[in-house]
Amino acid sequence: MAIKLLSKVVNGVKGGITSTIKGAADVSSTIVNSVKDVAVTTIKGTGDLVVKGIQLPASIVKGAIDGVVNIGVSLIKAVKGIVNGAVQGAMSEGVDQKEAVTGAVQQAMYSAKELGANVASVAVESVTGAVKGVKQVGGDSVGATKTAILAALEAARDIGGGSVDAVNTALIDSVDGVKKILDEIKKDKESA
Repeated sequence: MAIKLLSKVVNGVKGGITSTIKGAADVSSTIVNSVKDVAVTTIKGTGDLVVKGIQLPASIVKGAIDGVVNIGVSLIKAVKGIVNGAVQGAMSEGVDQKEAVTGAVQQAMYSAKELGANVASVAVESVTGAVKGVKQVGGDSVGATKTAILAALEAARDIGGGSVDAVNTALIDSVDGVKKILDEIKKDKESA
């Protein structure tokens, strides 16, 4: 199910990212800090109303993706930095870790589908970016890994068309510890 986005945040982040990234010599290294800084500024500008839930980090990711794609940057190359920066910015402004990770990862995947990008590749990059972002703000990286995997798989189910299998395989092949976490999740479901 698509996330209800906050258009003011999406548009603010898109504009901020487009102007920051445009003309940057090294786009990849500029993305993380740019998204984080724009996210913090945008959150402060919107007030306490939007600090709860997954809508805020999802809106930050949507705006950042729209911004980088607008200036010709590859989504696959940019998404890890976008999710990393969105998670850092959201968490540093009081968004709960689980909500920051879930919103960022899922929106990255919904945007990938919307743009015709490889959803499995975006899942791997967004999970990796989310975990790195949580580590950089001193959060629980093990918990973030599990949350990011669950968020990616839930988005893949929503997207459909074989996405769940593709995402599952890509995550197992590319992200450390995924197989163990998936086995734990499976075991939890069986005992419930």
